[in-house]
Parts: sequence; C-alpha cells; structure tokens
Amino acid sequence: MKRLMSGNEAIARGAYEAGVTVAAAYPGTPSTEILENIIEYKDCIYSEWAPNEKVAAEVAIGASIGGARSLAAMKHVGVNVAADPIFTYAYLGVNGGFVLVSADDPSMHSSQNEQDNRYYAKFAKMAMVEPSDSQECKDFLKEAYRVSEKYDTPILFRVTTRICHSKSIVELGEREDVEVKPYVKNIPKYVAAPANAKLAHARVEKRLLELEEYSNQSPLNRIEYNNKKIGIISSGIAYQYAKEVFGEDASYLKLGFTYPLPMKLIKEFSENVEELYVIEELEPYIEEQIKAAGIKCIGKEVIPKLYELNPEIIAKAILGKTYESKTLDVEVVPRPPVLCPGCPHRGFFYTMSKKKNRVITGDIGCYTLGANQPLEAMDTCICMGAGFSAGMGISKAFEVSGKKDKVFGVVGDSTFFHSGITGAIDIVYNKGNMVPVVLDNRITGMTGHQENPGTGRTLMGEPTTEIDVVEVLKAIGYKTVKVVDPCDLKAMENTVKEAEEATEPYAIVTKRPCVLIKGLPAPKNKCIVDRDKCKKCRMCLKVGCPAVFFKDGKSYIEQSMCVGCEVCMQVCKFDAIGRVGE
Repeated sequence: MKRLMSGNEAIARGAYEAGVTVAAAYPGTPSTEILENIIEYKDCIYSEWAPNEKVAAEVAIGASIGGARSLAAMKHVGVNVAADPIFTYAYLGVNGGFVLVSADDPSMHSSQNEQDNRYYAKFAKMAMVEPSDSQECKDFLKEAYRVSEKYDTPILFRVTTRICHSKSIVELGEREDVEVKPYVKNIPKYVAAPANAKLAHARVEKRLLELEEYSNQSPLNRIEYNNKKIGIISSGIAYQYAKEVFGEDASYLKLGFTYPLPMKLIKEFSENVEELYVIEELEPYIEEQIKAAGIKCIGKEVIPKLYELNPEIIAKAILGKTYESKTLDVEVVPRPPVLCPGCPHRGFFYTMSKKKNRVITGDIGCYTLGANQPLEAMDTCICMGAGFSAGMGISKAFEVSGKKDKVFGVVGDSTFFHSGITGAIDIVYNKGNMVPVVLDNRITGMTGHQENPGTGRTLMGEPTTEIDVVEVLKAIGYKTVKVVDPCDLKAMENTVKEAEEATEPYAIVTKRPCVLIKGLPAPKNKCIVDRDKCKKCRMCLKVGCPAVFFKDGKSYIEQSMCVGCEVCMQVCKFDAIGRVGE
C-alpha cells in the first residue's frame, strides 16, 4: 500500500514498522508532527510529551537500556538541551536500539538560529543517518535501528524543515516483530563513573572504525554514475536539489549514512569523475572531512553557507545559470507576524509598554511577538527559560550600576515547565530584584496546541495530574503569587504596580486560555466602533490587534476577526468602542 506522507509522518510510520516501543519528545517546529503521528500507533507504541528535550532523551535512553527500541524527537536547538545525556549515552551504548531525531531549520523559519546538527554526531561520536525524502525517512529509520543494535551505538537521525514538511509517496510495510530485549544489570556498561567511562571511550573509538567500514558498504550510501565530467557528493534535501539541476549530466555519490563518512567510497568516486563538487546546506561538514583526507573538491567556495539551498541557487553557483522570471507589478503589503486577535498576552504586553523604565526579558513562544510594533514590550529573547535567568542577570547588573529600572522576566506555561522553574528558583534563592511572569494560556501555543504538564491531559489523550503553576511558585518561595486576567487592563496595571513596589519575592501568573483552543465557549458579543464618537486619536491601534485598523480616516473593527476580548474598548477614552447589540 502506498500513501502520500510528509517526512514527519513517514518517520512516525518508520518507528512503527521498526518495532519501536517507546517514544518521547518536546514539541518544536519542524519536529512536532512526529510524535503527533506516532500516537496513531498507540496500541503498540507508548508516547509522551516530556517537559523538555533533556527529559525526552532520558526517557528514551532509559527505555533503550530497559531493552525497548526507543525514539526521542526534537528540533535542532532542542538537541542543545538534550546534549548532556546524549554525549554520555554515546559512550555507554544501547540495549534496545535508540534513535535521536534532530529536525534542523535552515533559514530559521521558526527558530532563533540555524545551527547544523550534523556536527553533534561527530562531536558525540555517534552514528548519523540523513534521509532525503519521505520514503527514505521511513526506510532509513528501520535501518538505523538495526545499525544501533549491531554496533551498540545511538543514532542521530538528522532531517531538515523541507524533509519534515514536504510530502512524497511512501510504500508502507508491516511492523517488525521485535521483542523487548531482556534487561541485565551491567554496572560497568551503564554507570558512567570515570573508571568505567575511560574504558567506554576506548570502545567508542573501536566502534567508530567498525562503523566506517559499515559506511563504505551501507545501502544508505550509493554511487550513481552518469556523465563523469561532474561528480557531486551530497546528502539530504541538497541531493534532491542537485538532481533537479544536473539530472543525468552529472554523477552522484548520494550519502545517507553520514557519520562516520565512507572515505573509501568517497575516494573511489572522486577518482572516477573529472571535477568534484560537494553540495550541502549550511556548514561544510562533508567538505571539511573530504579536504582533510587530501581529496580535491569544490564546496563552499561557490555554495552559500547561509540559509536554505534551492535548485536556482545551485544552478547559479556552479553553472552560472539563471532562471527566467517575471516581475508582477503588484504592491505587496508587508504582513509581519502578530499576536492573534483576542490573544490573552496582548493585555499584558500593552500594560508593560506604557512605561519605559521596565525591562522585559522574554522567551521562546508565540508571546515573543510582544517584541514587535506597536507593543515593543520585550527587550531580549535568547532561549527556553532565559526569560527568567537572563532577567536575573540584568537585574544584578542594574544593582551593581545603581540603575533603578525594574526587570520583569516572561515565560509561557509550557516554557515554565520546560526550563523556567529553575530560573524562578534562582531568583528567589539569590535574592533577585525582579518579577517572574508566567503567561498561562492553558496550552503549548506556538507549536500548534500540544498538551503540557499544566493542561491535565497527556499526549495519548489520557487525563492526568494537572501541575499548578501558582502552587509551584509558592512552593519554591514566592510570598505573593498574583493571578490576573491579562485582558482586564485595570487589574493588570494594578498588579504590575504592586509587583514593582514589592519588597519580598513576588510573581505574576496571567491566566486566560488561548482563543484558538478547541471546545472553548463561544466568545461574547464582538466589539464595534461608533464612528460618530471616534476622535481619530489612534489609541486603539496601540494594542496591535489585527482586527482593529483605520478605515476612511476613522477606527474600524473587522467583525470576522474580532473575538470580543475588550482590550481595545478599555483603551478608548471616548467610549467610541462598544459591543455589538448593546
């Protein structure tokens, strides 16, 4: 049976067919849909949203030690969070096969950097597999588990946004009957004390030599001889782009098993072509190793290091060829991303934007959009959890310099569970003069409404213990934890002022559900402008709601977008905004 599948769907299917028993992840684009599709196979695969990527990796590692084939999935920056256990597990080796899916994001479509995680495989000394389409996502994953168990190694399964989200035909197979291996207590293997780790490192180096021999014979690496004037070495989506540009006018060494690289195969291929090119996205990972082996090739001299590749970029870089294009005489209005109409975060950021002596350290989530105009109510955004921790550092710098500006650290509810709790503890423990704020919209919003420890349901749809953000903050030492509806601007302003004046640990939890959560009650009457009362002051535009704009010189609210949150109504000083029907 064949099916049109995205790469993420195919990875989920590959996990099913490979006999995977346990899967864990933290949602992050472009990897999120892997676990969302694995729950289709919940009769034979246990799956969970972990609080963060480190926990997800450790759950999957534990399952592997326990004898199950396991999978952990995350976006590229999530691997930074999971790196600690991953590096050590590469030393220890597996029991049941273990695969870590790293979904990289060239061009940073939804990420704060475009790091190339292929270097993680080399750095951690673990084997790496790279598919180039959906069929390979499924098939290569199955091979990855065989390699993992045969060579006693974790596998880094590296994909990118285009692989994750593009769709192609996949031929489905049956699930392998893979029994969970017996667990045998083995302290020298699984206890990473220094004495054991020294011996493990020696085993790892021996394993890498064996893996390179496998790489030279692996079915995941193949030579395609056509015209030998040009030879191209490539992997992942870059291989597809190269094929589209050159077709049969070039020969290819298509790499799917990319650490260790098959140096014998590469040398053989290089000797059979006249000019050798390495085409890869982002860093010169393959190119560097080929040149270090003394093999002449052309790579980043012509292929850009920044952003995604495409056939046009490759054709221009190597062939000097440009494609014909037509320019349409159409003025496109810039549409930067904004908080949704009725977003509960808008009231908080509007309140924070009104005074300029507040520093707001932000975090990763849809609320990062609070940094955009017209709100401009966020000063920093670094990584998950830094909304609290970086704010702590800024507040300490202010203490030293005598600067009086108050620091507010902002994280979402899912981010609080991910890595905000430790930052919140740091603030209390080290007497930080700052206010942590948890924007609780009752869901993991930015990645598409996944459950988290505060929603009361698991990935598999089961009811579970709902972790209370307020009670956690109280338990770690906050004397006052103020819960406020962020769309009540008066209450929000009073809470912020109270927090600024507090002399004991004070935290804020804004609590209002995301308007897009399924099953919520229908919104109240929508807001509407009485255009006779409108004084054209434009105060309503300062809240940054896309439903509110000027039309024919006066304020106007688009009814198809309005959800009746009343933020604009509270801002208007002339009572020009009211409710429909009132």
